[in-house]
Amino acid sequence: MPLSVRARVEIYLPDQSIPAYQDLLRTIVEEFTNTFGGCTVIRGLDGHYLSKFGQIIPDRVNLVYTDTPFDFREHAEEIGGYTDKLRDNAFKALNEEAILVVFWPVYHSE
Repeated sequence: MPLSVRARVEIYLPDQSIPAYQDLLRTIVEEFTNTFGGCTVIRGLDGHYLSKFGQIIPDRVNLVYTDTPFDFREHAEEIGGYTDKLRDNAFKALNEEAILVVFWPVYHSE
């Protein structure tokens, strides 16, 4: 069975009922859906992070991910630029110490 390697983009957003957080979640869903044809949202995950003050902070997060049609190896630089912009825009929209945006290869059956 032949496999193709595609790039998956994920963003982990704090799960807050504050309008700015809900607006950003909605914007990311619309962005991924319009750009890549769809996305998945997994809500209410338990997360933890180490603050800049050395404290472990529990944090509820929503995971939004999409698989792009782009070959991971051939387009890593462009996808990296895209994820940098996602992260920058998320920081502009929210008052957060950390926001995780990642991309990595996934293998699709053809």
